[in-house]
Amino acid sequence: MSKLIKTAVETAKDLGLNVITLREIEALDLPEVVELSSKQIRIIRTEAHVSQAVIAKYLNVSLSTYQKWERGKVTPHGGNLKLLNLAYKRGLQTLV
Repeated sequence: MSKLIKTAVETAKDLGLNVITLREIEALDLPEVVELSSKQIRIIRTEAHVSQAVIAKYLNVSLSTYQKWERGKVTPHGGNLKLLNLAYKRGLQTLV
């Protein structure tokens, strides 16, 4: 959590704001999820030195789904895209 968000949460607590408001403030610190190109998706795998089958298991998707992402035939979205963003920014081991 960033220093600014921590300060905002502490201030909100001091003001007696409700739990929902505190969660909304904390959510402001979530990293942005961006669309990844097929090349960026491939980089995640190659930098981790794993096969397509292994990374598909990490992401809990079928091998064919992962292969389609890496070829650019299908674009990941939702939770899958969030996991890929985490792996791209912090490494595949983040998902373990």
